[in-house]
Amino acid sequence: MSDTTTRALSLLNLLQTHRHWPGTELAARLGVTERTVRRDVERLRDLGYRIESTPGIAGGYRLEAGSAVPPLLLTDEEAVAMAIGLRVAASQRLVSGPETTLTALAKLEQVLPAPLRRRVNALADAVQPAGIQTGAAVSSEVLGELALAIRDHERVRFDYTSMTGAETRRRVEPHALAPADRHWYLLCWDLERDDWRTFRVDRLARVEHTRVLFDPRPLTPAEVEDFILVARSWTRQPVEADAVIELPIDVMKEHFGIWGQGATEEDATRTRWPVGGADFRETMYGLSWIPAGVDYTTDLAEPSRSELREVLERMLRAVDASPPPARTPVVERAPHPAQHTVTP
Repeated sequence: MSDTTTRALSLLNLLQTHRHWPGTELAARLGVTERTVRRDVERLRDLGYRIESTPGIAGGYRLEAGSAVPPLLLTDEEAVAMAIGLRVAASQRLVSGPETTLTALAKLEQVLPAPLRRRVNALADAVQPAGIQTGAAVSSEVLGELALAIRDHERVRFDYTSMTGAETRRRVEPHALAPADRHWYLLCWDLERDDWRTFRVDRLARVEHTRVLFDPRPLTPAEVEDFILVARSWTRQPVEADAVIELPIDVMKEHFGIWGQGATEEDATRTRWPVGGADFRETMYGLSWIPAGVDYTTDLAEPSRSELREVLERMLRAVDASPPPARTPVVERAPHPAQHTVTP
């Protein structure tokens, strides 16, 4: 293989691993001049790869979907079959490493021509493996678009329908996709709320790429898991209530950390925080985490309110009453010699 061919393939690999590359950085990585990069780009274009170039200081190159699948990769039928398989695997979590599936899906989605993508969209949602327990239906097209945005650190917009049915248009910096409890969750930095937010992917629609890149905010894998854990706990609970806490929202969030998600400012000195559980006991446990000495009110409804009051009154009586007599210690006696068994 000639040096020219090797360099062109190296350039193609770089273009496939990131959405946008400045010409200066490509030249530095390949150890050539920017003029050589331009020639190699033209060679790839001659082979059928559609590479968009933008002039100027911030200009560069990006690999776009063309009118046909680039040669030497896959036939149309193979591309459709692979894309459908990856989308189904991602949405059904058939592999142990979802990141690998999403990375492969993002790379293939990037170069799928529009006609083939329409075929994939039509077929993937109709293919459901037998015997797989699934949660709410997830659009495989949305998964593919989010996977691209996460890989490329690109801001996106989308429509979101909350658990209560409220519809909003969000603008975010996507960080991670994660499966949990038969659902997919998107963890991202919400630019309007200026905070981390987690969204159920099945409630997302109309994903729009902005072509605005961002530098990812630092977040450890453990922190990602914590955010997803909080999001899982936000599903509608049999017993739900709001607690209005006598703390400003910034102080409240500093104390609660990621568990303060969902809190809203009631006024300058008070914060409204949603809390709930399978029964009044779990709701009581949530309320117990409000900092000591901080007053609050709650709208816990009947009959849970009366059940909670009865349990608390009994607890207070038990705490105020005299403690029960101490338990008489049990003295262990040595066994009688005759009880020993001698093994010859």
